[in-house]
Formats: sequence, structure tokens, C-alpha cells
Amino acid sequence: MASRETLVAEFMERVAARNTGQDEFLQAVEEVACDVLTIEKANSAYAQAHVFERLTEPDRIIGFRVVWEDDAGQLQINRGWRVQMSNAIGPYKGGLRFHPSVNPSVLKFLAFEQTFKNALTGLPLGGGKGGSDFDPSGRSDREIMRFCQAFMGELAHHIGPDQDVPAGDINVGTREIGYLFGAYKKFAQRFHGALTGKGGSFGGSKMRVEATGYGVLYFTACVLMRRDQQIEGKRIAISGMGNVATHAAEKAISMGATVISLSDSSGVVLAEDGLTSESLEWLRGQKAAGASLDGAPAHLKLDFREGLKPWGLTDAEIAMPCATQNEMNEDDAKNAVESGLKLLVEGANMPLTSGAAQALQDAGVTYAPGKATNAGGVAISGLEMSQNSYRRFLTSEEVDAALKDIMQRIHDTAAAEGRDGDQINYRRGANIAGYRRVADAVCAYGVL
Repeated sequence: MASRETLVAEFMERVAARNTGQDEFLQAVEEVACDVLTIEKANSAYAQAHVFERLTEPDRIIGFRVVWEDDAGQLQINRGWRVQMSNAIGPYKGGLRFHPSVNPSVLKFLAFEQTFKNALTGLPLGGGKGGSDFDPSGRSDREIMRFCQAFMGELAHHIGPDQDVPAGDINVGTREIGYLFGAYKKFAQRFHGALTGKGGSFGGSKMRVEATGYGVLYFTACVLMRRDQQIEGKRIAISGMGNVATHAAEKAISMGATVISLSDSSGVVLAEDGLTSESLEWLRGQKAAGASLDGAPAHLKLDFREGLKPWGLTDAEIAMPCATQNEMNEDDAKNAVESGLKLLVEGANMPLTSGAAQALQDAGVTYAPGKATNAGGVAISGLEMSQNSYRRFLTSEEVDAALKDIMQRIHDTAAAEGRDGDQINYRRGANIAGYRRVADAVCAYGVL
């Protein structure tokens, strides 16, 4: 059998020829290819079915124009997409993102990652992702409502509880899901679980907002438990100021950790002695109001550093990049290692560049990938779908217990597949475990 390096190089040459210029997508594919191509080659059924190559081609990409009217009565035109990557193990499932950076490459990378992430949960969920290049910053509530309604006017034909179930993502929260679901209900003339992340009054699940950030901490606790350690007392550097970052910080504080940072595109907020619940709420309030993270009351002991990232500014045993893709580069990773980093747990999707991931590997730092660690959000979305189907809703305590159990199972599955002597390669374990589950289904269907 050819070497892994040869297999990956030949495979990526073919994929790159079909996806010219789609750097984010190609980066995501290569990362998984390094771990699964030898697995596929060694399994005659997988190899004959060309499973992995099929998984790099979306089932379909739906693109459409979104025309809406702003408050001044002017027509605005945006682009919208839905990438339906694979429904081998269940209906397409993945978020909607509204941001100027959204394009087919970003959405294909996210849908590709989502396919394996959803497989790891053990729930019957396929992979998809969608969104628009619409920028909601500075827009009024009514403009956002009109955009969401226009967007759903195109998307509604392609989704449904057994077909494709979108959720929220960057700039798509409970408010936007409300507008989107209201429009879907009108267009489809049905009230059913075609979206998740809904408000509690119309079919949403308890703890959906908290689930991704909390799940990151539950996974981290599993990693530490294998080392006979606990989160209490650990110094954790977190990047981001969105839903995942702030809820990861919230849960870490409640578990006794010292959270030393949060950040946004303007800079980083350092808390040498650790964030408190009060300082976290102040930061959330500033972010919600679109105000600066600088100028905190003196008693909160927050130090704002403009234009900087958290990595290496102060000592941290655990890093949690929770902002966006490729936010941590090779130099950032080396700075974090020099400051005492022992464990990196991704909160965002693919937040490390290839160079950063290699730097961590060279330094012997344990690295847990987002497709395993941040699967808590989609796991609770899966529970929301179940609750919608049988018309019974779980309590917060029941959902939290289910989330802990799912994150424990994801950890144990990735650890079992990624074991190498006394060490565990969580990235390899997560990639292989997700791949095997999807591959078994793909082979069972024959040539389709």
C-alpha cells in the first residue's frame, strides 16, 4: 500500500482541481484525509465505494438571490446558499450564518466538518450549512426581519424535519430564528420542526443557547479526568465574545477555573486573577450594546489590550479558541506553548491554521478538535427535533444530563479510535470515528 503522504498528496491533487480557490474547504478536507485515507485503503468495501471522495462532493449546493427593502425604502440584494453535504445517516443538519465573509468555500468547509461532527454525536443527523453575505451590523430590527423573511422565501422549498433542518450560527440567534421560522410556517403552511434554536414559546429546547459552550467544558473535563485532574484551579485562555465563548467562560467559572481572557476583533480583555460572574456580565452587556470592551469599572480588574490576541500574553494551561476559523496561527500557537500551554480545546470550527496545529503537535500539546468538542450545540438541536416530534419537552436538568452524557460518549469514542500507546490523538480519533459511521451507511446504500 502506498504511504500515507503519497495517498494524501494524490487525493488532494484531485480534490483541489475541482475546488480551485476554495482554501478553507481544501484545508478541512486535507486535515481529515491525513487520518482516514489509510483507513479507507485498508477496508475493501470503503475503498471500492470511494467513500471519502464522495464525501468531498456535496449532494447539492443551493444558491439564490435575496432581495429585500431597507428602512429607507431602497432595495438591497444579497446572496444566499445552502450546502447539503451528506444525508447518509439522517436529514441535513447545520447552522445558518449571516456575515460578509460567507461564501461557498466557507460553507462547504463548515458543512464538511458538520457531517463528521454530527456522526460523532451518535444521533441520526446528516451534515449541512448555509447562510448569506448579509451584514446585520447597524441594521434595525425591522430590516433584519425583512431580510430573514426574504431569505426564507427562497430556502423554505428545500428544508423540512425529514429533509434539512437548519439552526443558528454567527449572527443568527433566537431573534433571527424566530423571524425565519415564522416565515417558514407561513410559506410551508405547517408547524413542525424545520428549524432548531427556536424560542421556548414555539418549540425550542431548554439550554440550546448554552449547549455548545457548556459542551466544550464537559469535553475538557473528560480529557482531564483521564489524567486524574479536574478543571478547578486551571487557568484557561478563551478567545471570542460570542455565544460559545461567553458560555464556555460561564461554565468554566462555575466549575472553579480561572478564566483569564475573552476577545473580539478589536482586542483582548485580560483578567489576571480570573473573570467573575459580574465582570462577564459587564462584558456581555458591552458587546450586546456594540460598545467598546475597554473602560471597565476599576473593581472588575479587567485590562484591555487593543489589537492583540490572548495567546501568550499571560500563562494559561488550557486554551480555548472560540472565535472563528484560522484565528490561531503558528506564531500564536508557539506563544501559547511558551506560556505553559498543556491542552488546547477548540470551541470554534477549525480555529487553527495547519501551521498552528503542527506547532502544537511538535510541542506535545494535547489538541481536541472542534468536530468533537463543540458538538454539544448540534446534539441539543437533535434533542429539540425529538422533542418537537413527540410533543414533550425536557427540563433544563434533563437536557443538561443528556448533554453531559453525549459529550462523554463523544470523548470516549474519539479516545478509543485515537489511542497510540499511552497517548491519545483526539483529532485522529474524532476523524476516524466520524468517518466510519458515515462510511458504513454510504456502503450500505450501494451506488447512488
